Amino acid sequence: MQDTIVIGLGNILMADEGIGIRVVERLAAHADRFPGVSFLEAGTSGMAALHAMAGHPKAIFVDCALMGEPPGTIRRFTPEQAASLKKLPGLSLHEGDLFSLLDLSRRLGECPAEIIIFAIQPARLEPGMEVSDILAGRLEEYSNLVARDLLDDQAVRL
Repeated sequence: MQDTIVIGLGNILMADEGIGIRVVERLAAHADRFPGVSFLEAGTSGMAALHAMAGHPKAIFVDCALMGEPPGTIRRFTPEQAASLKKLPGLSLHEGDLFSLLDLSRRLGECPAEIIIFAIQPARLEPGMEVSDILAGRLEEYSNLVARDLLDDQAVRL
């Protein structure tokens, strides 16, 4: 098993909602530069992410998030540094948020010891397979930020 897993979350059919998937696709294309790292495009399947991160000492999540920031802003934080404000009715296994997923993982005793979240403020959340120009123009930057975290190297560039 790899030491670290990088999980891209989101819906590629909803414009910027798919940015986490796009970042992980870009990183996975350079997987040979990241020994000990596995990559997963989990989409909207929290259960896939839950099972995939089990047994890894470190998990990095990349997703879009409404943070009240200018579109394209990226933030790096741990679960302890933030909280979800999302209201869920609790009626479906397909709904959820990352913080609920991590809570379930902890209760199952499978949560990685280290969790890092990269959240990107969307510009557009509407049907469409392409991310907005704002986010598309920063895809390399987002990928490099995650890569630097993986390699603990501020000079790395993809």
